[in-house]
Amino acid sequence: MIRHSAIQRFWISGVGSFFCWFVWQAAAQEPDETASTFRSDVRLVLLDVYVKDRESAVLGLSKENFVVREDGRPQKITVFDRNDLPVTVGILVDESRSMTSKRTDVLTAAQVFIEESNKQDQIFILNFNDTVRPGLPRNVLFSDSVEQLRSALNLGLPEGRTALRDAVVSGLKQLELGQRAKKALVVISDGGDTASTYTRKQMLDMVERSIATIYTIGLFDTDDPDRDPAILRQLARISGGDAYFPPSSSVMIPVCRDIAKEIRTRYTIGYLPQASSTTNPLRRIQIDVSAPGHPKLTVRARTSYRYDALEDLKHK
Repeated sequence: MIRHSAIQRFWISGVGSFFCWFVWQAAAQEPDETASTFRSDVRLVLLDVYVKDRESAVLGLSKENFVVREDGRPQKITVFDRNDLPVTVGILVDESRSMTSKRTDVLTAAQVFIEESNKQDQIFILNFNDTVRPGLPRNVLFSDSVEQLRSALNLGLPEGRTALRDAVVSGLKQLELGQRAKKALVVISDGGDTASTYTRKQMLDMVERSIATIYTIGLFDTDDPDRDPAILRQLARISGGDAYFPPSSSVMIPVCRDIAKEIRTRYTIGYLPQASSTTNPLRRIQIDVSAPGHPKLTVRARTSYRYDALEDLKHK
């Protein structure tokens, strides 16, 4: 397995880049699932992978159960971990005026997510309406204190419009300041975007280059003309997360509980990408998994990344 201290030392060193979502300038020696060390002269594609059967997450799989292909070519898995690794995670809470009636349910469910997360997670809160504001004090980037995070959730008041794209970009940037190798965002919003300065294309480009897995929760009023479930699905699909659309805010607690559980049961899989003659920077990833006793397994992970992000990192 990957030693937590080695991963953390890598990210603390500042070698990682926000614009290279799973490109680590570090790599393992030939892995044996008991230890990995990292070198600064090798780049690694790192994938956050969730496996489930028809009913629940499938745990206890080994490296041999997975086949990873990049642009159709099989890749040699050089890093594999199935443990509950701590993550850096941001909770983005829509506090536009239309969220007023949903606010109590949203905050209760977000608190459940915090309570059921790994106790070593680094968590932050961003509240957004016309602007994006940190919930934690300015001198505190992350916290593992339930009380402090509860206060951060309750800091704002529902008012104004919705700057969803700006919130996602701000969340991705703050994730890169965290010391945990795995990154995630949980986005809770009731609709489209009416106030952002970032464009949709700019936001999605950052998502493609980011390491983060994004989970979205859409809470829509049926008569809301600004609602945009498609963008919430797209954020989740690109990043390998999932999109949820509960029928009402009152049933959000099981959704947040499911997201916390999924984050804690994902596999970490890495491989060394090879140079290619193609000029297309977008590389497609396919992950197949098979295991005795599980006739039908579903895999959720990123399906592509931008190889030019590797070139960006070379010059940093």
